[in-house]
Amino acid sequence: MKTKTFSLLLFFSLMNSFVFAQESNDVDDFIDDMLVLGGRFSEPAAEGAGYQASAGWFSSAIPLEKWDFRVSLHGNALFLPSGKKEFNLSNSDLKILQIDGAQNAVLPTAFGGSSSITLSGEIDFNGQTIPVNGFQAIEGIGRSSVPHAFLQAAVGVSAGTEITVRAMPEVTIDGVTATTFGVGVKHNLSQYFGYNYPEDFQLAFGAAYSKLIVGYDFEPRGAEGVVVLDKIDVDANLFMAEIIGSKKWNYFELFGAAGLMNSNFSYTFGGTGEVDLINSEVDRLEDSKIQFKGDVGFNFYFSRFRVSTMLTAGEFFNANLGFHVNI
Repeated sequence: MKTKTFSLLLFFSLMNSFVFAQESNDVDDFIDDMLVLGGRFSEPAAEGAGYQASAGWFSSAIPLEKWDFRVSLHGNALFLPSGKKEFNLSNSDLKILQIDGAQNAVLPTAFGGSSSITLSGEIDFNGQTIPVNGFQAIEGIGRSSVPHAFLQAAVGVSAGTEITVRAMPEVTIDGVTATTFGVGVKHNLSQYFGYNYPEDFQLAFGAAYSKLIVGYDFEPRGAEGVVVLDKIDVDANLFMAEIIGSKKWNYFELFGAAGLMNSNFSYTFGGTGEVDLINSEVDRLEDSKIQFKGDVGFNFYFSRFRVSTMLTAGEFFNANLGFHVNI
C-alpha cells in the first residue's frame, strides 16, 4: 500500500512538473519575444549614447598650465539618421507573437515615432490560454535630434596634463529622463618632440569615462496576467580614447581628433507580472560595443574666454558648442 501511494504521488508530481514545463515554455517564449522587441528598440539609442558621451571632452591639444582652472558650458545635439529610427521584423524572429496580416514589418526604434503595426499570439499559463491581441510596438521619441547641455571643469596638473570632470543634472525630454557624469584626462605629447613651441602643431592623447543613467517610460506593453512592461532603465559605462591634434594662429585654433569608444550597457525593465523573470534574462541584451569616431572643429580666443565648435562623425553625427572661461 505504501509503495502504491508513493508511486501515485511520484506520478502526479511528474505530471505537474510536465504541465508546468509546458506552461513555462510558453512564458519563456513570450519573454524571448519581448527581449527581441526591446533589444531592437533600444540598440540604436545605445549606439548614439556613445557619440553623445564622447563629444566635447577635448577641443585643443594644448593643456592648461599647472593649477590653472577652466569652467565650460556645452550645448550638444545628436542628429538621428533615418536608418536608426526603425528596424525590420519578421515572424521568423518571434516565437509566440506574430505580425497581424503580414510576414514582415518595419517598427520604430527608441528614436522613431509611433506605429500602427500590431502583433498577436496566445500564451498557455497556469492552465489558461491567454490571448495577446493588438500588441503594439513600443513608441519612440520621434525626433530628428536629441539636444542636451552639460557643465565641465578642468584643471592643469604637472607634466603637460589636465583633468576634466563633467556633470549633467537630470533632464527629461519627451518622456526620457537622463543624467550623466564623468572624468577625463588629456596629456600633451608634443612636449616630447625636440624644438617644440606653443605656436607649433600640438599633439595630445585624451581618455574619458562617462556614466549615463537613462529611464524611459512608455505605454504598457505585454500580456495581462503574464507580464506587462512600461519602463526601461539603462545604466551605461562609456569609455573613450583619442589622439588630438591642433594648430593655433593668434586668436584662432583648428583641431581634429580620431578615437574609439567602448560602451557597456545594462538594462532593467519595469512593469507588472513576471518582470523579475524578464530581468533575469535581460543580460542577453547587455553587450559591449566598440565604435570609431572622428572630431573636427575650431576655437576662437578672447582674453580669458574661448568659444569652441565641434562636429563628431561616425555612425551618427553630433554637434557641440562650448563656452569656456579660464579662472
